[in-house]
Amino acid sequence: MSGRSNVTRLLTEKNALDQSHIEQHEEDLSAAPGEIVVKLERLSLTTNNITYAAFGDSMNYWDFFPTGDAGLGHVPVWGFADVVASNVEGVAVGERFYGYFPIASHLRMKPERVTDRGFYDGAEHRRNLTSAYNQYTRCSWDPYYSPATENLQILLKPLFLTSSMLADFLEDNAFFGATRLVFSSASSKTAFATAVCLDGAGVERVALTSRGNTAFVDGLGCYEQTLAYDDLSQLSTDQPTLYVDFSSDLALRDRVHQHFGSQLVYSCCAGSAQSTDPAQLTAITGPQPQLFFAPIQLRKRNADWGPVKVSEHIGEGLVRFYDQITPLLEVKVSQGFASAQELIGKLYHGQVPAKEGHVVEL
Repeated sequence: MSGRSNVTRLLTEKNALDQSHIEQHEEDLSAAPGEIVVKLERLSLTTNNITYAAFGDSMNYWDFFPTGDAGLGHVPVWGFADVVASNVEGVAVGERFYGYFPIASHLRMKPERVTDRGFYDGAEHRRNLTSAYNQYTRCSWDPYYSPATENLQILLKPLFLTSSMLADFLEDNAFFGATRLVFSSASSKTAFATAVCLDGAGVERVALTSRGNTAFVDGLGCYEQTLAYDDLSQLSTDQPTLYVDFSSDLALRDRVHQHFGSQLVYSCCAGSAQSTDPAQLTAITGPQPQLFFAPIQLRKRNADWGPVKVSEHIGEGLVRFYDQITPLLEVKVSQGFASAQELIGKLYHGQVPAKEGHVVEL
């Protein structure tokens, strides 16, 4: 592709995540030497993306796709994009890649470490950012890719990576001596994917969720017990317990810490399905919460097992998860930037049911 073309971007207010603006401008989409231009074809939007935005400053998520305006950010999303211009050997026009993108029609990239598997974006501003988010997978290479499961992949693979590595981290540390795990926001896909990854691990999994979600969570079949938040006091305090916090609800965290007292052996902050405040790693009593960051465990396993085995571990687990979740998940597909804009607002305000997964075709 060469010549000028329309480029569309969805820009979000960093301090008001439910406020977004669609911007269009003309741009020359020719590729300079060492550069490619990709066109984003489809993306997923989940609570995971709101978490990226909420932690955008503290964990540098806003830095992946600068907007040129300090008050406006690109909410990062997972999706599929096609190469429309290339000036890089080993990356051809028409190839399809999976990875981390802005909500924008086009993205200019500088592929480095190009292999059969894909490439890393070597753009200057991304060099010091977490490398796991800079990696782009060539669909023609990926043994776990199928056109028929593209929507499931962009909805579930990013969160499953977190879930798989979190489950592995907990097992790797022998659950810090706990025999019971208590999950908040247990209806969130990242939470129950973690619980699924711990099938057969020999620990009791207890779900905490809103009263309206208890039937849905119970039906998932991956928790031994499901309780509404108000019923926390019904849980016994006679065994070592580990809290896996997917809500970042500080009042709930303190209730959990106080309820279990000295039996609480570890408190893990695993992201936020409810709060959009920056992660606060404090508690009134008991162990201080520790933030779990999947790329750190991923880096450890890449060193322990090698990247090929890590890919197999995640890929095979993901395919099993597809089979388990497909009957429970309503995949809803909408079109265009206005749909993405509306969805971000709904996700921010908690107005998307847990059973729904949203994909936007651009």
